[in-house]
Amino acid sequence: MHTTNQPQLPATAHKAKKYEGPSFDEVMALRKKHLTPSLLTMYGKPIMIVEGHMQYLYDHTGKRYLDGLGGIATVGVGHCHPRVNKAMKDQLDTLQHATTIYLHPNIAEYARALTDTLPDELSVAYIVNSGSEANDLALTMARLYTGNYDIVALRNAYHGGVTTAMGLTAHGTWKYNVPQGFGVHHALVPDTYRGPFGRDDKDAGRKYADDVAQLIDMATPGQIAGFIAETIQGVGGVTVYPEDYLPRVYEKVRASGGVCIADEVQAGFGRTGTHFWGFQKYDVTPDIVVMAKSMGNGAPIAAVVTKPEIAQALTSRIHFNTFGGNPVSCAAGKAVLDVIHDEKLMQNAKKVGDHILKRVCGLMGKHDLIGDARGSGLMLGIEFVKDRETKAPASEETVAILERVKEMGLLMGKGGLRGNIIRIKPPMCMTIEDADFMVDCLDAAISEM
Repeated sequence: MHTTNQPQLPATAHKAKKYEGPSFDEVMALRKKHLTPSLLTMYGKPIMIVEGHMQYLYDHTGKRYLDGLGGIATVGVGHCHPRVNKAMKDQLDTLQHATTIYLHPNIAEYARALTDTLPDELSVAYIVNSGSEANDLALTMARLYTGNYDIVALRNAYHGGVTTAMGLTAHGTWKYNVPQGFGVHHALVPDTYRGPFGRDDKDAGRKYADDVAQLIDMATPGQIAGFIAETIQGVGGVTVYPEDYLPRVYEKVRASGGVCIADEVQAGFGRTGTHFWGFQKYDVTPDIVVMAKSMGNGAPIAAVVTKPEIAQALTSRIHFNTFGGNPVSCAAGKAVLDVIHDEKLMQNAKKVGDHILKRVCGLMGKHDLIGDARGSGLMLGIEFVKDRETKAPASEETVAILERVKEMGLLMGKGGLRGNIIRIKPPMCMTIEDADFMVDCLDAAISEM
């Protein structure tokens, strides 16, 4: 039974255009006939999104939603942000495409601006189109540079959909029965909620790092190409590591001849609120950084940034990317960096994210269904369990909550191997009022259950 007194979206001055395109049923029929059936849709009845403005989305009926997922952590500065749109339009009217066999100022100036956000030694960028592609390239670089083959990744990780990235991924729901994962070894995920070493164990970081050391000693020749990890696991359910974990692992990896790769596809570009890059939270410097998603605020752009000597390894043969460094995408990327800085969006992510986390933690005394709330900035996760002692995943309940808050005007994501974790990754322009609406919707949906 749904209550009539449900939360109301904060007011906005934006007026959505009247949608005059194909009907919902027509689009659904076209999709079923002409698009691959492997494409996922959220919700029992999918929604058709036709317009976006900053933190809000609109469906074909004109209904407004708070976008709590940000296009899966991709829309960092806001849907159709005017500065990003203007930069793209201006470039589109001048030159739409130029390959890297010619000089163009956008890719060069953007590479400088991007690397300026990173430690000095990470000064060389290879710009591509997607996070999956970037992770594939990072592995190639690591193997060429070190002369070694074996890679250590983490269980519960997600690194993309191309075959190489699928091999790095350790989620059965994302892995097809095809040859993949050659030379990849998966260590224990340092999950202090579900793992063997919890938050009360002050030595948890060392114990999880010891598992990586044992894996290298026992499952590889002792010399590896590298170690790759998301700095906060995204698809896996916003898993945050003990603070001393990555420093210990990086030390062992480098002693074993490997390079350290930070996957910042979801955690990067200020989303964690405290640092521009997720690895900075752990006081480490990777040898290779992979980034995408928020990088272009939805424009197809990604990158591998590394040290000059590692980048040099690719020059032994020709390596080329047709669309990587496209002038329109680079214009978007540069505008995104400017907006994050000028509008202090990283600081806003911390303020709003802290507010959400505090309020959700406050709901734990009211709702036993909430087993854990965690994350940093506007990269948060709420894990739902049937029982706090057994931690049995409340997968069906999570789906029901997502369906109900959608009816209220809130879109959120789902993660974790059992689909029992709500992922919160909205545009970083989200306000405190939006945050209160989000938590009020969750509270109402859980109460109804």
